[in-house]
Amino acid sequence: MGDKINVTLANNKKIPVKKGITVKELVQNYYLGREKVLASNVDNKLRTLDFELNKDCNVKFSTYATSEGRSVYRRSLAFLLVMTVRDMWRNGRLQVHHSLSNAFYYDLKIDIPLNEEIVNQIKDKMKEYIKMDIPYKRTEISKKEAVNFFKKQGYPDKSTLLENTDVKKIALYSLDDYTDVNYGPLVPSTGYLDTFDIQLYHEGFRLCFPDLHNSKKLTPMTYHTKLFQIHQESKHWSKILGITNVARLNEIINRGDIADYIKINEVFHEKKISHIADEITARSKDVRIVLIAGPSSSGKTTFSKRLKIHLEVNGLSPVTISLDDYFVNRDDNPKDDDGNFDFESIYSLDLELLNKHMVTLLKGEEVIIPKFDFTHGSRKSEGEPLRISENQIIIIEGIHGLNDELTRAVDSKNKFKIYISPLTQLCIDDYNRISTTDCRLLRRIVRDHQFRNYPAVETLNRWYSVRRGEERNIFPFQESGDVMFNSALFYEIPILKKFAEPLLQAISRDEPMFTKADSLLKFLSLFKGIDGQINEIPPTSILKEFIGGSSFKY
Repeated sequence: MGDKINVTLANNKKIPVKKGITVKELVQNYYLGREKVLASNVDNKLRTLDFELNKDCNVKFSTYATSEGRSVYRRSLAFLLVMTVRDMWRNGRLQVHHSLSNAFYYDLKIDIPLNEEIVNQIKDKMKEYIKMDIPYKRTEISKKEAVNFFKKQGYPDKSTLLENTDVKKIALYSLDDYTDVNYGPLVPSTGYLDTFDIQLYHEGFRLCFPDLHNSKKLTPMTYHTKLFQIHQESKHWSKILGITNVARLNEIINRGDIADYIKINEVFHEKKISHIADEITARSKDVRIVLIAGPSSSGKTTFSKRLKIHLEVNGLSPVTISLDDYFVNRDDNPKDDDGNFDFESIYSLDLELLNKHMVTLLKGEEVIIPKFDFTHGSRKSEGEPLRISENQIIIIEGIHGLNDELTRAVDSKNKFKIYISPLTQLCIDDYNRISTTDCRLLRRIVRDHQFRNYPAVETLNRWYSVRRGEERNIFPFQESGDVMFNSALFYEIPILKKFAEPLLQAISRDEPMFTKADSLLKFLSLFKGIDGQINEIPPTSILKEFIGGSSFKY
């Protein structure tokens, strides 16, 4: 029996198999689904299909229908893109910058300006490699060997980054004669990557991935003009500071210079908020309501408080109204497809009463602002009277702020809409981006523990529902904002690392959320932590909303 192990599949079916079987062989013999398996989850750790099973274990198959599978597909396709560009232009420089819709945005610097013909050449070459079904080969070497390898290859930032990590082994992947470090499993071969597109976009191009709900079709191309502009502004600013990747940030921390950069980053935020306040003030004859919206952990509350101060400096007298007090009674709250209360639905708010109050207030008349009792799930009988004067502006912060349905009775000229999100400007290196979603998740993990006493596993368990609500209620309206504010701070991950690491390390291996926790811990391992300079963060910083020590009351 020593040559047999028991493997438990997702349906709790336990099967005896030969010791040393690969997950790929397991798929071939036991998988009955239609979706192509891209990777595997073995005892809550993400693995390649070449991974050998040598002991009793639980195995789940990761397809494109899973978030893990989609990440594997995107990393693998991006790896193929780098190899293709490298083969076509040995002296060209390819750089990934950020996600844009269901795609990654890249710059390519070659001898001639990028055009449609070049983009199509790249796409055709990638399709050629996909038909060849070239295998991705994984090897593990020591950190010292990896550092020396990338030094010889002429990648000083990559070698410096690896030198600063606190891991002993580095996983390298090879595709034909191209070898690079990668930060997660890849598919077995290029033949798995049969759906993609490359589209010219501004001065660069987008690498487009399959639709989230259908791996055989592409998501229709959408234009995010304002979102793209704010990304480009952040990229330009990062280049001026010389902090475009994690290695350079780590060098600044190692030199002991991070305090100056914290001050610069915070003043940049202050300047942007001041500019937004000036824009609102210039339109104050018409604008009476400022609506602030953005995804979870964007720093909306701190931003709204800082904006209020800047508006007061400009001679206005803003008042803040909380949408929480306009919730319908719990029994009247809509439910989701699973039959649970959907508190993120716009119809969980009493829209009729809210609009009636807004119209009445703008007429200069008094209303009674309700108070909601979250303990009992109902509105209290008493409320607070409110009347606004001509120089007063109403600030409303909440996830539905950009949805015109929220304030449908108010004329559009009377509204100023702000979209806020932490759009991370740093990349790991030229070829590997940092997920804005993961940065928000780290913020939320730290905040939930600091102020709500939630363990990290509880935040991770809720994250899918949060993301689903954002996709439905926030992202479709982001381009309708009058302005966008990027709340990311390039120094925040080294700060959050100190708080988040012990919380993630406390998640046990048998928890389903261990897979995500493990991924976040590997990400955090790339950063040097900041301890001594934490006092350099001003008490009004957006980051203080998550780590504590803010001078604002929440």
